[in-house]
Amino acid sequence: MDLQLGGIEKLAFISSETSEADDARDMFERRYGAHDPKSADVIVALGGDGLMLQTLHRYMNTGKPIYGLNRGSVGFLMNEFGDSDLVERIRTAVVSRIHPLVMDATDTSGHIHSALAINEVSLLRQTHQAAKLRISVDERVRMEELVCDGVLVATPAGSTAYNLSAHGPILPIDAQLLALTPISAFRPRRWRGALVPNHVRVRISVQENNKRPVSAAADYTEIRDVTEVEIHEDKTSSSLILFDADHNWEERILTEMFRY
Repeated sequence: MDLQLGGIEKLAFISSETSEADDARDMFERRYGAHDPKSADVIVALGGDGLMLQTLHRYMNTGKPIYGLNRGSVGFLMNEFGDSDLVERIRTAVVSRIHPLVMDATDTSGHIHSALAINEVSLLRQTHQAAKLRISVDERVRMEELVCDGVLVATPAGSTAYNLSAHGPILPIDAQLLALTPISAFRPRRWRGALVPNHVRVRISVQENNKRPVSAAADYTEIRDVTEVEIHEDKTSSSLILFDADHNWEERILTEMFRY
């Protein structure tokens, strides 16, 4: 996606409030000024992937591009930290538009809780008992019973996060797919998950929920004791994330694919 950033005049800096991130914010604000994110041309996030995820959620549908500089640990969603040529780096950055997943989770009281996920929607067992789940895609049951610790549906953006740790596939950022990945599957033991088109609706029903309680989480929003979760991509909502032109998201994902 092309985005004209030539008219950058106002930068807003937010930090994860660690000493390292706060020092970087103070330094940049002395150099470029302290502007309110609502009026800024670009928001610069200083921290780790957690801060970036929160910032992408907070400024979703505002059209505000988010440029991250790593002052955290992993920093897959961030650019390498540097204190020079910031405006030029932002001006030449590559922008990706991210569409979130919608999670509609029904709890044991019949209440429906809705939340958005940029990375993934995950279901996890709450006790020592394995979860029993039924998986439907567009109202057709595809797996009658999955006995497992949990299951997740990941976007391309989230495919290198929890999904990768659960041995799910890495997806190119522009792939029109979602990764459906089991977490410690017990039966069927050899099922490694599926790739589904991003226009489908995935429904996960919890079996024996009284004996085998399950929680659901959309990124960092968790709902306990769910009986059913429906997941689909929301094409009407989006966030904008910026990466340095010489190390954009597509290159990062390709690099991750060939690590061993």
